[in-house]
Amino acid sequence: MTNQPRSQFLGPEQREAAWGQLGKDTFDVIVIGGGVVGAGIALDAATRGLEVALVEARDLASGTSSRSSKMFHGGLRYLEMLEFGLVREALKERELALSTLAPHLVKPLKFLYPLTHLGWERPYVTAGLVLYDTMGGAKSVPGQRHLTRSAALRQAPGLKRDALTGGVNYYDTVVDDARHTMTVARTAAHYGAVIRTSTQVVGFIKEADRVIGIKVRDSEDGRTTEVRGSVVINATGVWTDELQALANQRGRFHVRASKGVHIVVPRDRIASDTSIILRTEKSVLFVIAWSTDHWIIGTTDTDWNLDLAHPAATKSDIDYLLERINEVLVTPLTQADITGVYAGLRPLLAGESDQTSKLSREHAVARIAPGLVAIAGGKYTTYRNMAYDAVDEAAQDIPRRVPPTITEKVPLLGADGYHALMNQTPHLAEKYGVHPYRIQHLLNRYGSLIDEVLGLAAGKPDLLQPITESPGYLRVEAVYAAAAEAALHLDDIMARRTRISIEYAHRGVDSADEVARLVAPVLGWSEADIQREVEVYNARVKAEIESQTQPDDASADALRSEAPEARRKVLDPVPLTQPESV
Repeated sequence: MTNQPRSQFLGPEQREAAWGQLGKDTFDVIVIGGGVVGAGIALDAATRGLEVALVEARDLASGTSSRSSKMFHGGLRYLEMLEFGLVREALKERELALSTLAPHLVKPLKFLYPLTHLGWERPYVTAGLVLYDTMGGAKSVPGQRHLTRSAALRQAPGLKRDALTGGVNYYDTVVDDARHTMTVARTAAHYGAVIRTSTQVVGFIKEADRVIGIKVRDSEDGRTTEVRGSVVINATGVWTDELQALANQRGRFHVRASKGVHIVVPRDRIASDTSIILRTEKSVLFVIAWSTDHWIIGTTDTDWNLDLAHPAATKSDIDYLLERINEVLVTPLTQADITGVYAGLRPLLAGESDQTSKLSREHAVARIAPGLVAIAGGKYTTYRNMAYDAVDEAAQDIPRRVPPTITEKVPLLGADGYHALMNQTPHLAEKYGVHPYRIQHLLNRYGSLIDEVLGLAAGKPDLLQPITESPGYLRVEAVYAAAAEAALHLDDIMARRTRISIEYAHRGVDSADEVARLVAPVLGWSEADIQREVEVYNARVKAEIESQTQPDDASADALRSEAPEARRKVLDPVPLTQPESV
């Protein structure tokens, strides 16, 4: 069952080969942006039989797609906004992910919705949840269940008794967004797409008024090349306007960045057997069970007009989350309880409201110019719909027949055989000499690719040991991230291939040297390279922690921006007029 053909590795050898392909081949579709939408477009186009290239200036999911609320969900609050089409679409995608596309990555998650008003609220919430349970054809998760106050408190004894009059259970899902995005990209590569990170677009190639390609610059060493194709798709999220300006195109829509901040606390700080959703005066607050050891609490919703690559959380953001959650907790959380903080930017379509929490999460796609398509808006859960809409729009610029999308039938790498392998956990544990708990951890991260991962430890039993100061992960996982998952820097591994940077109070600093030395042979790092990677990572963590003590966005951004870039040649922002050497 597990001896399947080796999947497409995104490692150093592939990266160098991809550079040659970018400069030599002519593609049907060139995708800019390595978030979940860009990766989804690459997968959609590749599985339609098209020649595809995807370039990303930094790392896969290094922007919004690693900083979400970690859920595949319909968006319960969008029912109140009467966005029934969006909710229906998202719930369909949730069902597909759970049942077919990514059962190894997307997991059911039980929520408690505390009721706070007697009389009207229970029938009101019931009506909404009946819609929620039925609109997406919920087959993989249970329906709602009503609770008395006592029953709700038995599930969540950490809540104050006077914080609720009763409750309702319903289900959504949880997902490691960065790992899911990376897996979408690897699946696209498996079907023939050329995927290359640390490859920044610095210009567009035109013939008359038609876009025929892009100019790219390697964010590691500064070399440049040209990539030509029938159509270019701008899937850069909050960078959409920047890329439109670089193309000298006005665009059909604009994107506003809305900052969402989340905090991570240990599981034992909140006594609850279920995740919780709380209403606030502005929106909702999620308390999400993350792995077996942590809660993720979020989110905020404020305009952001500063550095798009490194949005900074402020003391005000963190205080807001603590104040909201502490309103309902018996034992309040403090700053000392927080193991991690992350801030992400939602790419919202501008012009619909002055309040970002009221902006639509619908997406928009437009042909900006002949050979150039842009897509923006939407939400993580609906990435697949956004992808096929973008490819459908781009089809008019592709000089051959483009078949319809088939991605609803294409499981992501690791999905096939996952359920059978879960049943074989004891056998796999014996085969590899790893505790069954570890096997389940690996299956829920890699699915049926588990043999690829553990195969790297053949003859190297030390790789099957935990990372010393981050024991939730095996050492071989860091090696696999560099060998197969396109990780090029320490931050890629600590913040996205694993979640060490938010799951441990040391934020990864205490593991940085060990992880750097593990991946150095794979990435060809010298001792000087190891030292630089550790110094850059530690400086980034220091800057983030210091920025989180600041009262406002401007001061937090100033501190965060002082940290050095791991990718030494990345341009931020890209100058609109490039010298000939670039």
